[in-house]
Amino acid sequence: MKAVENAEDNRELGQSDLKALNLNEKDVLVGIAASGRTPYVIGGMEYARSVGTTVVSLACNPGCPMEACADIVITPVVGAEVVTGSSRMKAGTAQKLVLNMLTTGAMIKSGKVFGNLMVDVEATNAKLIQRQTNIVVEATSVSAEQAEAALAACGRHCKTAILMILGGFSAEQAAQKLAQHQGFIRAALNQE
Repeated sequence: MKAVENAEDNRELGQSDLKALNLNEKDVLVGIAASGRTPYVIGGMEYARSVGTTVVSLACNPGCPMEACADIVITPVVGAEVVTGSSRMKAGTAQKLVLNMLTTGAMIKSGKVFGNLMVDVEATNAKLIQRQTNIVVEATSVSAEQAEAALAACGRHCKTAILMILGGFSAEQAAQKLAQHQGFIRAALNQE
């Protein structure tokens, strides 16, 4: 990865980079710039809006040009930076906090969270294998051994294991119910 010099000043590059992604009306684009006037970001936002994408402006400067391109405006006002000209300090931190809130909300709305547990964890290493077990134990109040048995029976799919235990389903039944309810555990449980 290498920085592209002067890219932030190129409105057309912002548009062409997004064209390659085939954005549509089902997508949401968050344009991010501390100043709210970066041409690359504005170009991308304009393109996204032209194809029906919902566009969010995340800038730390109220009344900035990005707001005119957005359906939703988020403006954490942080005041002047301690070091003038450095937007990586207060503005960058505030934007990171907003992005954490947005992505957390997106994960909840997409069924990747059950209660306050992150239940779409894939077991790709020892730490995540243990995390899966802990999540199933916490979600179901069973022993670690019972959680491991359920995870083993369903190919280590956390949501399926939770649904198996809470609903009394086989691995196949639980997987089918999750598919019928777009991966939402609570909806699959409330079906009965």
